[in-house]
Amino acid sequence: MASSGGISNQLFISVQLESPRLAELDLDPHLFGSHPVAGSWDPCKALPLERASAAVWNLSCVVPSQREPLDFKFLLKQRDDSSQCIVEEGPNRSLGCQSNEVEMRTAVFKLDEGKDVLECKVQVETEMLSPFDLAASWKAQQEYLQPSRVRGAHDVTINTGLEGSAKNGFASGLELDLEKYVVPTPNMGSGVVYAANLTENPRSLLQTGSSSNNDTAKDIVYNSTKGDSSPNHYVNTMKGATGGHAPSLEEQRAMFVDRGVGSPNFARPTKQTFSVSNFKLDSEAKQDMPAAEGAVAAAAVADQMYGPKEDRKLTIVLVGLPARGKTFTAAKLTRYLRWLGHETKHFNVGKYRRLKHGTNQTADFFRGDNREGVEARNEVAALAMEDMLSWMQEGGQVGIFDATNSTRIRRNMLMKMAEGKCKIIFLETICNDKDVLERNIRLKVQQSPDYAEQTDFEAGVQDFKERLTYYEKVYEPVEEGSYIKMIDMVSGKGGQLQINDISGYLPGRIVFFLVNCHLTPRPILLTRHGESMDNVRGRIGGDSSLSEAGQLYSRKLASFVEKRLKSERTASIWTSTLQRTILTAHPIIGFPKIQWRALDEINAGVCDGMTYDEIKKSKPEEYESRKKDKLRYRYPRGESYLDVIQRLEPVIIELERQRAPVVVIAHQAVLRALYAYFADKPLEEVPNIEIPLHTIIEIQMGVAGVQEKRYKLMDAVHPTAGL
Repeated sequence: MASSGGISNQLFISVQLESPRLAELDLDPHLFGSHPVAGSWDPCKALPLERASAAVWNLSCVVPSQREPLDFKFLLKQRDDSSQCIVEEGPNRSLGCQSNEVEMRTAVFKLDEGKDVLECKVQVETEMLSPFDLAASWKAQQEYLQPSRVRGAHDVTINTGLEGSAKNGFASGLELDLEKYVVPTPNMGSGVVYAANLTENPRSLLQTGSSSNNDTAKDIVYNSTKGDSSPNHYVNTMKGATGGHAPSLEEQRAMFVDRGVGSPNFARPTKQTFSVSNFKLDSEAKQDMPAAEGAVAAAAVADQMYGPKEDRKLTIVLVGLPARGKTFTAAKLTRYLRWLGHETKHFNVGKYRRLKHGTNQTADFFRGDNREGVEARNEVAALAMEDMLSWMQEGGQVGIFDATNSTRIRRNMLMKMAEGKCKIIFLETICNDKDVLERNIRLKVQQSPDYAEQTDFEAGVQDFKERLTYYEKVYEPVEEGSYIKMIDMVSGKGGQLQINDISGYLPGRIVFFLVNCHLTPRPILLTRHGESMDNVRGRIGGDSSLSEAGQLYSRKLASFVEKRLKSERTASIWTSTLQRTILTAHPIIGFPKIQWRALDEINAGVCDGMTYDEIKKSKPEEYESRKKDKLRYRYPRGESYLDVIQRLEPVIIELERQRAPVVVIAHQAVLRALYAYFADKPLEEVPNIEIPLHTIIEIQMGVAGVQEKRYKLMDAVHPTAGL
């Protein structure tokens, strides 16, 4: 069975064996059979089952789906003499690989030369999963890697957990009502926010002295749509209409919130706005940085991330009928590019329209034969485009221009305005799924400020559908220039991505991101590992095991996951390759576990295993360098936060592509970077984001955007453990 894109689906296998006598007889159950279930019929290579409780053993794994059935058997080995094996009686067991199955059958073993018979209850469950497309194979299962010592592990491995010796169950007294563990979310609100409200504020409409009814600008914009006016004519006229020169950077910052990534100290101004005083301040700041090895490395990374940008600026112009997910896609793309360090802003024309013409416009305002309505909508589109181009002149790199832009005349106007200033790529969203459209329409009416004063919800839905009909009459699909078409990609049923004349590093990265995006609602659970011995000692890095409190948290987490994801059998557990995360995931049963080297904690280099007090005393320059700039500071022979962000990009892409829930058990620096992506936090804030121990951050992704909920299962026993 193949999934969309020609990638094979994966088969999830869960095996559970139960017998209270096994522990009494010092016998450990194993599994062996045909490739790739157990790799070999050789009993010496049989896979051990993981002990879940006093009488229950489990094995969970993910394997590529095949047409041939998978044959296997159970065998028992003496704990102190693995050469002695007792093979299950009866014929081989067989698993089908093309359907979901649950089989319950007894396994019979003959002991003491047949004088005694041991019966074990066995449940085998198989389920087809969406493709993981991870660089993992069953070889990792067969050879079974022990937890690595920080480095040298495979990038990704799928395993069944450690061969543990836990003799008690995983549940540790969590109450059935998980809501009792909910705590406030300090960084990101949990409520649904209309995406367009989070876009850039219209600076041209908020300038002091500007007119809200600019007839001169209206005429120029209307003429430009007919080809009678050049972009330069429009710019000059608008400057006169608004009362003179464009505001300075400081004036602009006083009028709207700058949500772009980075600090003004690191923005590279154009030649026209270059400030000698700012340059001196930047130079003095660099001179104040100690000449330590880490500081030199940090400067190199800063130059890479905040140095000269691509010569050509890039504008992504959204195209599509209303309720096709344009604003959602634009917000998602903006968040991704900001997280990677590209100075990106999202300009929503609807926000300009509401500010200039109010929110009480009926469907008639959007008729194609309503000349005044067409002029007004083209005018605010031109204002938004001019604001975006002005921002690019000040150092911005990528602008996301969010509007219907449904006619060639409108798109030609935008291309003329951008000529010689930036490259334009059209991003057209097409959806033919009636169920998805109906859901989007109702969500739009529920959230949009256009219907905030509408007391009759169904009347608002009818008005929006009438507006949609007017747009459909004049809609012209994109056939000109560079474009990306997303066709039926939001329905969760495959879809297509068509591209034309797309080249270059950043456009290619954008295409790769978009092909992995979808709107399927699912939770992503982020949590740090349980308290480790190094946490207790206040040491950074290392590969220590869990403290008693950490072990308790691992059992509470397993109980939480069982309750929260009990109906989500396609969920998966992701950990780093360090043993404190693997041990934290160990009590969780029934879900495949995937190890990512990319999720390993930030590499502290020569400072690995030291306390911050020890670093301050023995490496004072490194300590001060890190204190001044935690984002860019790189540990000698180690990493910086920017390095961590770069290696986490494949993890973000895979999280976006997953349609099932994912539990990520990782480390503080790594989770800070992941959380910053979902919460759309500026890079400068990443090193200071609060990620407490023994707390689960649930990120809910779906058509309504991103919401957050936090569950605190227990406190950290030692005060320094959460640092």
